[in-house]
Amino acid sequence: AGLLECCARCLIGAPFASLVATGLCFFGVALFCGCGHEALTGTEQLIETYFSKNYQDYEYLIDVIHAFQYFIYGTASFFFLYGALLLAEGFYTTGAVRQIFGDYRTTICGKGLSATVTGGPKGRGARGPQRAHSLQRVCHCLGKWLGHPDKFVGITYVLSIIWLLVFACSAVPVYIYFNTWTTCQSIANPSKTSASIGTLCADARMYGVLPWNAFPGKVCGSNLLSICKTSEFQMTFHLFIAAFVGAAATLVSLLTFIIAATYNFAVLKLMGRGTKF
Repeated sequence: AGLLECCARCLIGAPFASLVATGLCFFGVALFCGCGHEALTGTEQLIETYFSKNYQDYEYLIDVIHAFQYFIYGTASFFFLYGALLLAEGFYTTGAVRQIFGDYRTTICGKGLSATVTGGPKGRGARGPQRAHSLQRVCHCLGKWLGHPDKFVGITYVLSIIWLLVFACSAVPVYIYFNTWTTCQSIANPSKTSASIGTLCADARMYGVLPWNAFPGKVCGSNLLSICKTSEFQMTFHLFIAAFVGAAATLVSLLTFIIAATYNFAVLKLMGRGTKF
């Protein structure tokens, strides 16, 4: 009963906003990195099969795709580590805020946070300094390391700006594939367009995917429609959409982290008169 009561009290300090943001961050990064990696591989195969017969035409494109795939590996590793760090910081600052209001300070973690955040005096008995509980010491050491929510806000803000650019870049392939898919729909339904089917094309060169001297560089008419019906095209298109959604979810999670950390920092500064931030 005592252990259950202790766990229930510790849940008072759980950072629910940070927990949701962490889950959203992990989900978004996994979706963006996994689907983005496979979508880039599918794009490489489509270019090699249908849009260029000369390896020199898409050699640079392959190098760019491989560079983006390595970037995806690094992004996944970094965000999983940084997300865990933000979650730990959320547990620390949220617990510190809750202990100011009274209930959380009765737990062992609350006592450790009180000592590190509010600078509370260390207990002394008649026989000298009391030996701190091991969990309380862990909270005390962790508090010294994580007790700077303002710095986390600044770093996360910079990451949000950078990720906003990544989010915008992830929309580019979705736009290209959507235009190609729209062209295929016009070819499949010639009555809905006044243009000749033979003039309806998808030109990879106009998007900078291939150089202007690439051959053929574009596919038109019924040949383009047959490409759009392939499983490779459909799968790659949907993978890019999923990667775009993952990038959006990651951006929302970073903004949620900023809001939660800013709120905790503001409360600690305004109500924790003795804070060491």
